[in-house]
Amino acid sequence: MRSVNKVILVGNLTRDPEGKQTGSGQVIVTFGMATNREWVTASGEKKSLAEYHNIAVWGRLADICTKYLKKGKLVYVEGYLKTRSWDSPEGVRIFRTEVIATDMIMLDKRPTDNAGDFLPTGDEGGEENIFNPEEA
Repeated sequence: MRSVNKVILVGNLTRDPEGKQTGSGQVIVTFGMATNREWVTASGEKKSLAEYHNIAVWGRLADICTKYLKKGKLVYVEGYLKTRSWDSPEGVRIFRTEVIATDMIMLDKRPTDNAGDFLPTGDEGGEENIFNPEEA
């Protein structure tokens, strides 16, 4: 039997991307993302619940996220779930599940870089804003 581990999120960054270098010299960028779920209760009351996600990005996509993403930006992220664990200094086993992003699309209206140059949003008919680290 085949299994599937795929995540698709559309939400806002809760913090700016932060880059770190691994012991082997690879760059990993992490950021937080919030998604909202809304529903109406049986009594007609509108409810909303925010869910927070930890995102990790590697390779060329990590460089792009560092350069163009900022806290509050609306993005589409696609990837898979990965859980890692480590022991705290107190000897407690800590687990963290995060989304390893393999694709990202910036969804904010007409974003610009620091120089004011237009960045693609997806409305241009091309796929310039879909980043796949396997193609890098």
